[in-house]
Amino acid sequence: MSYYTEAIAGMPGLLLDIREPMANYTKDMYEGAFQQYYDKNCMLFESLENGYNSVIDKEQYIENMANALGDGAARFLDGISKRGDRQAKLLDFNFALAAYVFPAVLKYGGNSSRPLAEAVHKVWKEHFPKTNVHISDYDGIMKGFKRKSCYITTAVCETFKKPDDCYELTLLRDYRDNYLMNQEEGEEIVQEYYNLAPTIVKRINKKKDSKKIYADIWSDYLSPCISLIEEGKNEECQELYVKMVRGLQKLYF
Repeated sequence: MSYYTEAIAGMPGLLLDIREPMANYTKDMYEGAFQQYYDKNCMLFESLENGYNSVIDKEQYIENMANALGDGAARFLDGISKRGDRQAKLLDFNFALAAYVFPAVLKYGGNSSRPLAEAVHKVWKEHFPKTNVHISDYDGIMKGFKRKSCYITTAVCETFKKPDDCYELTLLRDYRDNYLMNQEEGEEIVQEYYNLAPTIVKRINKKKDSKKIYADIWSDYLSPCISLIEEGKNEECQELYVKMVRGLQKLYF
């Protein structure tokens, strides 16, 4: 079997074989889960690289590989009859691309790695134009675990078309890192949030009224928290922060 045949046959599985991509996306579990995924697909990356280095039309080669992955995902989704289930699976695919596929492709570090990641990103946007997946790398994700992402706040802000570096997210991250983490129970509170938040967001996104739910989270919790921080009422903000986490946990677990 040629390198090309091996590579193009293996491309769909690079995404489709990932089960429950959010399950191991925690500070303690992601490193091992990612390494297992990378080791499993390393031979595929080697075939991709060998094929890339041996062909004349490298651009077409990479485009074919990216299309194999994108077409495979599209066919899989077309086989899901219920719209809600299809959307939930697309969310899983988006997360798997960002957390595993792109980081693993780039980690290989071959001549084909960056062109393949960029081609897959382009093909994905063509297939699913409403998605907003970015090319991510392993080191960046690991650094993110250290500074932690604001899952729920980010989801809410995205609903209102706010960028990742918007005022609200920046203010809340600063509050978390420079106030909450320095409190007696702060680290425990933050860790509880990051154990629960990815699943909460995933389950909200499955709801038909997800936009309204995020709007309610904004008006009931996040906007008041921001006002309290601006007024220097950090303790009151902490109480509301905990109330949000516990309240959402009861609703979605």
